Amino acid sequence: MSLNVITKSITLPNGNIITVETGKLAKQADGAVVLRSGNTMLLATVCSKQEAGVDVDFLPLSVDYQEKFGAVGRFPGGFLKRESKLSDYEVLISRLVDRALRPLFPEDYHADTQVVIQLISGDKDNLPDGLAAFAASAAISVSDIPFNGPISEVRVIKDKDSGAYLINPTPAQIENSTLELIVAATSKDIIMVEGEAKEVSEKDMLEALKAAHVVIKEQIQLQVELAAAVGKVKRAYDHERKDEALKEKMWADLYAKAYDAARLQEVNKSKRSDNFKKVLTDWVSALPADHTYDTFLIKKYYHDIEKEAARKLVLDERTRLDGRKLDQIRPIWSEVDYIPSAHGSAVFTRGETQSLTTVTLGTKLDEQNFDSPMNTGTSRFLLHYNFPGFSTGEVKPNRGPGRREIGHGNLAQRGINMVLPVSDEMPYTLRIVSDILESNGSSSMATVCAGALALMDAGVKIKAPVSGIAMGLITDTKTNKYAVLSDILGDEDHLGDMDFKVVGTEKGITACQMDIKIDGLSYEILEQALDQAKQGRLHILGEMKKTISKPRDDYKQNAPRIVTLTIDKDMIGAVIGPGGKVIQEMQKTTNTTIVIEEVNNMGKVNIYATNGDDLEAALRKIKGIVSVPEIGDVYDAKVKTLAPYGAFVEFMPGKEGLLHISEVKWERLENMDGVLEVGEIVKVKLLDVDKKTGKYKLSRKVLLPKPEATT
Repeated sequence: MSLNVITKSITLPNGNIITVETGKLAKQADGAVVLRSGNTMLLATVCSKQEAGVDVDFLPLSVDYQEKFGAVGRFPGGFLKRESKLSDYEVLISRLVDRALRPLFPEDYHADTQVVIQLISGDKDNLPDGLAAFAASAAISVSDIPFNGPISEVRVIKDKDSGAYLINPTPAQIENSTLELIVAATSKDIIMVEGEAKEVSEKDMLEALKAAHVVIKEQIQLQVELAAAVGKVKRAYDHERKDEALKEKMWADLYAKAYDAARLQEVNKSKRSDNFKKVLTDWVSALPADHTYDTFLIKKYYHDIEKEAARKLVLDERTRLDGRKLDQIRPIWSEVDYIPSAHGSAVFTRGETQSLTTVTLGTKLDEQNFDSPMNTGTSRFLLHYNFPGFSTGEVKPNRGPGRREIGHGNLAQRGINMVLPVSDEMPYTLRIVSDILESNGSSSMATVCAGALALMDAGVKIKAPVSGIAMGLITDTKTNKYAVLSDILGDEDHLGDMDFKVVGTEKGITACQMDIKIDGLSYEILEQALDQAKQGRLHILGEMKKTISKPRDDYKQNAPRIVTLTIDKDMIGAVIGPGGKVIQEMQKTTNTTIVIEEVNNMGKVNIYATNGDDLEAALRKIKGIVSVPEIGDVYDAKVKTLAPYGAFVEFMPGKEGLLHISEVKWERLENMDGVLEVGEIVKVKLLDVDKKTGKYKLSRKVLLPKPEATT
């Protein structure tokens, strides 16, 4: 069997060679490629139905990214020992690819389409997540599926030492960076950005995007050449029902009325929606009873009319649906310490978006374990975002977090993570939970603000407060008019051309996420959006500081207290005891949680308790175990067993010695009968330690008055 294998390659600035191959694997898919960088290999496939579903006026696109454990020679964990549902990490990568691809499909293409990217070989120095959209776009490019691409993506960082922008860096290089972004773009425009930074400037962000775009253009050219070599003709399709006469009539009858509804500048989302609906219902009610207009098309065309009216209001009158100026932030109020039993809590409300957020402080035992083909380890900071149906006045079953919740939570977590204290300063495990109680625009940014407030309420010593803002954009390519919108509404997100979320402190940016829905976004507009976002972010921070401006001096009374001490590595076993017996008994008797780990060739002991007395009790016991007995010191010893020649006593936790019968009293004793009892506490003095055997020589009599000699 002969194969028509076509391969194209590109060399990155760091010397890495990326190869894209088609024609060997998965040939029954509409498009399939294998992308290789180092020993990392991704198989990307795409399939799309020929016809659209009934009454479908959108693109039913699904993107799934999955890493195979066999790709790195490992077994999956758990009982099943096979890959199952996507992990949160895989969901996040799937979302990145989806957000990059979706805007590039034709607006009138509505066939069910599925993109699958699989990691079939892994290389820790060539991270696959920054290659997934490249592979997916290449698979679509070599198929017959209509696509206004290609697109591609790279990871870009700014090196902390040199200040250089590096493309597709190694994990070690990422660790030494001040900025890390995954950027997707067409040959003309940036279309998707996701990443985090260590309080960098807006200028640094723009320079990183420009550096990424240079390499992306080269990767796109590779795809163009690959598609030309394959030579597939894009399929013809007709997925939209049409009624040009109805469309013309509705625009003539309804556009001016929809524009008037937009000009009412209603602040309340529900009332604003009712105003627009009334325009349509009144028009439909006036139609002849026997009209034959398609109900589906009526709704579709009116949606387009409503969208255009709202956009024109912004562009022509420089005002918004709720009456705000372009750069105006909605009213903000916040409150901390709202939930008395939580370790920290906050309510943050901006306009009609509200987050109720809690902070929980836990021990090292509460860390989350993660195990994927490319990453294993633990996480000491968790942020969970919940978006129930009632937040938008809807009836929606609660089936656990979906992709949107995972993505929004991850963005907020990235932004907050950059201001958390290092583990040595705060050895707690942190969990933030944001429950969205109302939503009308950027609940993920409300989560950032509420999370920062709740952390300060909990007494967590964050480096600086952070806030987040969502920016929007409306453009008209015919008139070259555009408007950058601060703190966008849900409606403005839907009808606009950009959703740009920026998280940061007063000093700089800590995280960002951007999705572009149009062609022709210039760096000048991006620069304006970043500058306007900065002003909005600072305004929001100012409002937050009216509630709480810095972390509380101490944790709440019900929060776990912690003491950390360092012990010799050789003493770890003594504290744990055989089979964990010693440490388990300590935890039981002192009502504490004790965690021991080896760090830098030393033992690090963390003691957690909600009661100060319990904490001190556990601390004394551990110090007793690890302390080295000093010759000449006096100890309270507990009699463990009696023997004819003396008593065995425990004078320090885990340390026993023989109190010889000759050292019990000054008087000569024939035996130990009636002299001491098991369990009795006696004071003893350490006289010596045998250098050969390590045995302790103890005395009680030297602490007693010496009898006077008789004549």
